[in-house]
Amino acid sequence: MTDHETEETMEGRHWTRTEKKQWMIGLFCGCATLYACRTVMPLCAVPIAKELGWDKTESGSVLSAFFWGYTMTQFLGGYLSDRVGGDVVLPIAACCWSLVTFWTPQLAYISDDKFLTLRIIIFSRVLLGVFQGFHYPGFSSLISRKIPEQERSLTYSVVCSGSHLGTLLCGSLGSIIMETYGWQTVFYFLGISGLAWMLCMRYILINRHRLKYIPMTVIEKRDIPPVSTKDSSSTPWVTLFFKLSFWSMLVGHFCENNAFFILLSWLPTYFHENFPDAKGWVFNVIPWVVTIPSSIFGGWLADFMITKGYSVTFVRKFMNTITMLGTAFFLVVISYTSSYLGALVCMALAVCCCGFHNSGILVNPQDIAPKHAGSVFGIMNMAGAIPGFIGVYMAGHILEVTKSWSAVFNQTAAVSVFGWVVYTLFGTGKQVI
Repeated sequence: MTDHETEETMEGRHWTRTEKKQWMIGLFCGCATLYACRTVMPLCAVPIAKELGWDKTESGSVLSAFFWGYTMTQFLGGYLSDRVGGDVVLPIAACCWSLVTFWTPQLAYISDDKFLTLRIIIFSRVLLGVFQGFHYPGFSSLISRKIPEQERSLTYSVVCSGSHLGTLLCGSLGSIIMETYGWQTVFYFLGISGLAWMLCMRYILINRHRLKYIPMTVIEKRDIPPVSTKDSSSTPWVTLFFKLSFWSMLVGHFCENNAFFILLSWLPTYFHENFPDAKGWVFNVIPWVVTIPSSIFGGWLADFMITKGYSVTFVRKFMNTITMLGTAFFLVVISYTSSYLGALVCMALAVCCCGFHNSGILVNPQDIAPKHAGSVFGIMNMAGAIPGFIGVYMAGHILEVTKSWSAVFNQTAAVSVFGWVVYTLFGTGKQVI
C-alpha cells in the first residue's frame, strides 16, 4: 500500500478528486435547497402577515420559531452522522423538511381562528427547524472523514456557499413567483425542489458511493486492527468542556449567527418599510450575490495561507476578524444611511463579510476534534441556533416598541464585536481531543 492508501482508514477513507467534486456539487445544491426552504417564510412574511393580520411581534414569533426546532436536533444530527454516516442522515432529513415546506400554505387556511392558525404555523416552523437541524452536522461529519485537513477550508466554504445561492434564488425567483402567482406557490415550488434534490442524492450519488465502498469495507475489516470503542465512538466531553478554546468557538459562532440570522430574517422587511418602492428581487438578490464569491474566496485564501506556512490558529482568527468586525462596521454605518443605494451597499457588504465565517469558526470543529467533528459541530451549531429564536424575536419586539432599525443594528454590531474579542483571545486551530 502507498502512504496515501495507508492514511485512508475505514473510519475515514478520503474521496478521490472526481468523487470530491461530485460530492461538493451535490452538497452545494443541498445547502442551496435547504436555505431556500428556510428563507421562504422571511420572503413571504409581509404578504402573509397582511393577509392573516399579524403584527411585528407575531411575525417575529413565526420567524424565530424555526430556531427552536433547529436547536433541538443539532447534537443528535452530529451524533447520528458520526455513528451511521452523514450519507444516511441527510436524505431522510431532507425528505421531511421538504414535505413540511410543501404543506405550509395549506396550514394557513386550516382554521378561521387567527390565533389557532398562528400557533399551527409556528409549530410547522418548529418542525422545519427540527428536520433541517440534521443537515449541517451531517455533512460536517462527512467532510471531516473524507477530506484531508489542508483541503477542508475550501471544500467547506464551497459547500456552505450554497446557502447563499439558495437565499439568492429564493429572493429572486421566489419574488417573481410570489408577485405572479401568489406566496403559496413559492412554498409548493421549493418543497418539490427539496424532494427532487433528495431523490437525486439518494439514488445517484449516495447509491454509487455505497456500491464502491461497502465491498471494500467488508474486505479491509479483516486487515485493520480493531480500534477501541472508547477511541472510535466516545467523544471525551468532560475534557472538551474544560477547554477555553471550545467555549470561545461556541461564543464566536453564537455572536456571528446572531448577526446573520437577524439579517436573514428581517432584511426583506427592512427594505419593504424604509424603501417601499424598491423592487423586491433587487434587495433580496444583491446581498447574496456578493456573498457567494466571498465565501469561496475565503475558503481558498484559508487553504492557501495554511499551505504557505501560516498556523491554522492564525488563519481561523484572521477569517473571524474579517467576519465579525466587517459585519459590525457595516451594521453601524447602515444606521446612519438614509439613501436606498447606501443601505443596499452596506447591507450587501455586511452579509458579504458573513461569508468568511465558513472558513473561520464554522470549520473549527474539524480542527479541534477531527474524529468527533459531527458531534462537536452539533453542539456548536446548537449554541449558534439560540440567537435565531432569541435574536430574531427580540429584533421584532424592539421594532414594535421603538420603531427604530438603528437600535436593532447597533446592538447586533455590539454582540459581533464581543464574539470577536472572545475568539481572538481564546480560540485555537490545534487538535484538543
